[in-house]
Amino acid sequence: MKFLLDTHILLWLSTSSHRIPEETRQLLAHSDNELVFSAASIWEVAIKAGMGRDDFKVDPRWLRRSYLDNGYIELPILGEHAVAVVGLPPLHKDPFDRLLIAQATVEGILLLTGDPLVAQYPGPIRKL
Repeated sequence: MKFLLDTHILLWLSTSSHRIPEETRQLLAHSDNELVFSAASIWEVAIKAGMGRDDFKVDPRWLRRSYLDNGYIELPILGEHAVAVVGLPPLHKDPFDRLLIAQATVEGILLLTGDPLVAQYPGPIRKL
């Protein structure tokens, strides 16, 4: 199965956070699964780290390289993804989360999130 990981999950995985349930860790570690991260997540980390946010204290270059080196697939941002944001209900205001939802929908990839607001959207989304 293919999973698109939201930005916080990527950050939590990079720090071995206790916020990721053991069942989810086992799912992500299964060799049959493809793990995908979005260029939007790297962009979000770059912007929010630059703003000094405590929950984004990581070098986006290191984060990207780390995931690529570990076999994760990078999903670029396409115009089709940006256009798909227009059709989303206004449940969440964060543009990065909205873009991840649109990418998951367009690409048919299950988005894994820890955000209860993101999980309210229709489409291929699963909350941890």
